[in-house]
Amino acid sequence: MSRQRKKTAAPPIEVDAASLPPLGMPPADFLRDYWQKRPLLIRNAFPYFAAPDFVPPISPEDLAGLACEDTALSRIVAHDREHDKWLLRHGPFPEEMFPGMPDHDWTLLVQDVDKWDADVAALIDAFDFLPRWRIDDIMVSFAAPGGSVGAHVDQYDVFLLQAQGHRRWQIDASKNPPLDFRNDVELRLLQRFNPSHDWVLGPGDMLYLPPGVPHHGIAEDACLTYSVGMRAPAAAELLGDFVDTLAAEADDALRYRDPDLAPPSDAAEIDATAMIRVVEALNLLRMNDPERLGDWFGRFITVYRSAGQVMPAATAPGEAPRSRIEIEWDLQHGASLWRHPYSRMAWRKAGRGARLYVNGQEHAMPVRDARRIANAAVLDGATYAALSGTGRDGVFELLQAGHYRLDTGDGEEE
Repeated sequence: MSRQRKKTAAPPIEVDAASLPPLGMPPADFLRDYWQKRPLLIRNAFPYFAAPDFVPPISPEDLAGLACEDTALSRIVAHDREHDKWLLRHGPFPEEMFPGMPDHDWTLLVQDVDKWDADVAALIDAFDFLPRWRIDDIMVSFAAPGGSVGAHVDQYDVFLLQAQGHRRWQIDASKNPPLDFRNDVELRLLQRFNPSHDWVLGPGDMLYLPPGVPHHGIAEDACLTYSVGMRAPAAAELLGDFVDTLAAEADDALRYRDPDLAPPSDAAEIDATAMIRVVEALNLLRMNDPERLGDWFGRFITVYRSAGQVMPAATAPGEAPRSRIEIEWDLQHGASLWRHPYSRMAWRKAGRGARLYVNGQEHAMPVRDARRIANAAVLDGATYAALSGTGRDGVFELLQAGHYRLDTGDGEEE
C-alpha cells in the first residue's frame, strides 16, 4: 500500500501584523518562508503610522526641500496617460518649481533619505532581523494622485512601507512573468504586465517583494511611501572588484609558463595544451585564503553603492585640531561621538580577533570592540571607556578621518 504525501499549504500572501509587528510572525518564519522566495503583504506592519495624531518622520514639503539640495539623489517621474508618455527628470530641482507642479500623475523620489534625516534612519532598527550591511538605504517617494513610476521589476529585495495616504499596488506573482522592457521610454518599464494581486495600502501597511517580482504602484491620493532597499551587487560587479583586487596584489613573477613545451604541429595554433596552461596561470591568482577573501568582501560591501564620501572635519584657520587627551576628557564629562550618516560599518571574526570594516578600510581589534563599534550609531563615554586600547585607537583614527563628530552636549560640536 503506497503512502500518499500530504501537500503542505503554501504560506499566505497576506498577513496582519498588528499583534506582532513588523512582520506578523517571528523573523525566522519570515526568512524561511518568504525571504527571496515569495512576496508578502503585511497589514499594520507599523500600526502607529495609522494613528490620527501620527506625524510622518518627513513631510512632503521636507522631501521637496531635500530634492533641491545639490548632493541629494532625486528624480521626478511624470506620466502623460492620454499618450502613455513618461518623463524623467533628475534633481537638484529649483524650489520655485514645486508650487507649480500639477495636482496629478507625477512622483518625486529621493534616495538615501536615511542619511539626511535621523528619524527616517531610526526606522532601519525595525529591520534588524537582516544583516545591517545588506540594507542599502531608505528611499522616500511622494506621489500626487495617479502618480506612478510604471510597471517594473527590481533585482533586489525591497520593503514598501506606506507612510501617508494610500497607494494601490499590483504585482505579478506568477512563476514566469514576462520581463521584456519597453524601448520607447527612458525608464526600464515592462512591455507587458499581468497582475495576479491587487491591493490598496494605507498608513502602516507594508509590501515585501523579493527580486524579480513585477510590480506597479499608483497613488490613490497624495501619498508618501518609504522603500527600504537591499544591497545586492551583481555577480559581475563582485567579479570585477575581486579581479581588480587580485591583479593589484599579484606578484609580477606569476606568469604563463610552459616548461613542458613540445614542438608544435602548427606554429600558428593555440592548442588545447596551451589553454590548460592559461587556466593554470589564472589559478595562480586564486584567493584561496579565507582571511584575504573575507577582508576583500568586507572592504567591498562597505563601499558598494556609497551615497557620499566621508571627509575629515575642517578646522578654522590658525586653529589646531582637538587633541586626543582633550577629546577623551570631553567623553568622560558627558560628550559623545556620533557616527557620520555616510559611514558604513561591518565586522567579522578573523583569527583570534576581528576586523572592523569602515567604508572600504579595515581595522584589526578584539571581537568585543568590533561588535560594539559596528552596532553603535553613538558612542558615549562609558562605551568608549569599555573598549580595549586597540579599540579606542581605532575609534580615534575614525574620528580623525571624519567618521564621527564629537557632540559635547552644550550645543557645540567639534
